[in-house]
Amino acid sequence: MSAHVIADDAEALAVAAALATEFRAGASARDTERRLPRAELDRLSVSGLLAVTVPAEHGGADVTALTLAEIFRLLGAADGSLAQIPQSHFAYVNVIRRQGTPQQQKFFFAELLAGRRFGNAQSEAGTKHVQDIRTRLTPQPDGSYVLTGVKHYSTGALFADWIPVLARAEDDNLHVAYVPRDAPGVTVVDDWDGMGQRTTASGTVQLADVPVPADRVLPHHLTFEGPQLHGAVAQLLHAAIDAGIAGGALAEAAEFVRTKSRPWFESGLDSAAEDPLLIQRFGELALQVRSAEALLREAARAVDAARADLTDDTAAEASVAVAAAKVQAAQAAVEVAGALFEVAGTRSALNSLNLHRHWRDARTHTLHDPTRWKIQHIGRYVLNGTRPPRHGLL
Repeated sequence: MSAHVIADDAEALAVAAALATEFRAGASARDTERRLPRAELDRLSVSGLLAVTVPAEHGGADVTALTLAEIFRLLGAADGSLAQIPQSHFAYVNVIRRQGTPQQQKFFFAELLAGRRFGNAQSEAGTKHVQDIRTRLTPQPDGSYVLTGVKHYSTGALFADWIPVLARAEDDNLHVAYVPRDAPGVTVVDDWDGMGQRTTASGTVQLADVPVPADRVLPHHLTFEGPQLHGAVAQLLHAAIDAGIAGGALAEAAEFVRTKSRPWFESGLDSAAEDPLLIQRFGELALQVRSAEALLREAARAVDAARADLTDDTAAEASVAVAAAKVQAAQAAVEVAGALFEVAGTRSALNSLNLHRHWRDARTHTLHDPTRWKIQHIGRYVLNGTRPPRHGLL
């Protein structure tokens, strides 16, 4: 695959805006038919957007967190499923940036600049909790490994060139094995049947004695030894998707009310868009969306500031700022997508219009990790100065 190489932040945002417009046009039909976005992901790869966080010394644009968050917000507003697919891609690019050897970085950054896609195989079902990882990397006499396990919620794996797999090595520490999608022993099952984000293909990855060379394994456990932004960046992108879904739902609600909704007879008005009660409600919903977008930008700037001067304090500030953005964006996505029906009226509930995809996407995506724990960490930080813990979900 040959991909364009994006030069800077401005070009990245322009490309993202153009693709978002293109992807929006078919989003409803893809969701209704559960038509997986293979062509759209190829467009994303060829555009160069998937390589925008490659460091400048390796030929990438190395865009800011502010730009990356806006890319995901734009994509999320266009298609809440499609935006979710590359989220893990960028999380595992960050693992290479932080833990990769010079040789690993040279190889994988070249792959990214060529348009290759990372998937994800990290979560497991039926374990004690989300960080109870049982997939194993077993060392071999020649220094290589054999990978065995079963992964669920593997967003992006079906469409990937490389599948980063979270696994425990012999020392029980977490590592990431970067495995080719077509490697012997890898089976990706398209069994995702979620009510929302229907076209993410977030199904199962089966790993049966998969051979993995030593230079395709990175020590992920070291990521969390010392100040880090791995979790903050990953969560920033989740917040951006939620903010995008909220904004997309509000825009579609406004268009529906302007063009299709009838005024309530007691209003005495000729247009639903002139109803002062609807105007009031749209103002309230706009505040939710604007608050989410503002906190998203603030969080992204905190991440950029921490990247420039990474300490325990700056990392904590970034994590707390991202947590606040994630809480507000999640609330806005669910509330605004649900209120769409309230403001648009009975006709908006027709299944054929598929306006419920916004709420289904919001409700599904916001289940990724509980905002109540983020509020706990914010409270502890504000009240007692307790820094948030170091893990990939904060």
